[in-house]
Amino acid sequence: MLKYLLLIGGFVLLIKGADFFVDGSSSVAKRLKVPALIIGMTIVAMGTSLPETSVSVSASLAGKNDLAISNAVGSNIFNLMVVCGVCALLCPMAVGKETLKKDLPFSMGAAGVLLGLGAFTGKVERWGGIVLLVLFAFFLYMMISSARKARENDPEFVTDEYKVLPMWKCLLFIFGGAAAIAVGGKMVVEGASDIARAFGMSDNLIGMTVVALGTSLPELVTSIVAARKGEVDMALGNVVGSNIFNILFVLGIAAAISPIGFTVNNAIDTAVLVAMSLMVLLMCIPQKKMLRWHGATMLAVYAGYTTYIFMR
Repeated sequence: MLKYLLLIGGFVLLIKGADFFVDGSSSVAKRLKVPALIIGMTIVAMGTSLPETSVSVSASLAGKNDLAISNAVGSNIFNLMVVCGVCALLCPMAVGKETLKKDLPFSMGAAGVLLGLGAFTGKVERWGGIVLLVLFAFFLYMMISSARKARENDPEFVTDEYKVLPMWKCLLFIFGGAAAIAVGGKMVVEGASDIARAFGMSDNLIGMTVVALGTSLPELVTSIVAARKGEVDMALGNVVGSNIFNILFVLGIAAAISPIGFTVNNAIDTAVLVAMSLMVLLMCIPQKKMLRWHGATMLAVYAGYTTYIFMR
């Protein structure tokens, strides 16, 4: 029972800690006159990947390398197949031209780079982590430039404003949120590893399923609420952006801190992520939309692959 409480408590700390950290950081950025556009593209976007970052870094430091990779790759597969699949099933959605031309291919390329770095040497070395972080910096630059052009070309282009909190509350949110994320990540890694051992499950299996689901809960809940309100036009774009963060930012930091082992199962899962991304791209290209049958197909593919993961 304590192992399950440790795991659940860790997820709660991760999700709420990320919320507080983003609120505090965004408020400080507004006080420093940073445009809302830049805050959204950096602090808030990275905030959604903080749970994955904490779990992967904690796993890397604890020598649970299989959990570090499987958490990031498993979250990406879950985001793409389940979060987008559920959204499409509830409400067919338009897919932006930028998502099809740039973001989704870039996401596939990031997964391909990870596969190349790990498959040939059996680990992602520190220099490999630095390569991923350099690519992440390039992606961040590309995102901000694209958003700036959209704002210049469209006078009705709107960015969300972020509320300004008192400085004492900002600092409390930032340091409290960071502490909750760090502790939550350690709790999730320890709880998940203990449960895996108790049931004879591998770190890869529990990372691809339980941990991936737990760290992707915010995206799933937010997307379902948006779909029910009919506000899912940018769902695929948001998920693809999050997936790029997970590989380049999350695993880049984890590998730069401590080299991460890359197993045969990790290679298979990463190759499957590339294949699933290509499948989604080919489904969406003809009509620039994600339809209900697309969503049903994606959920069926995810169910099939999850079955395979349990069987192996």
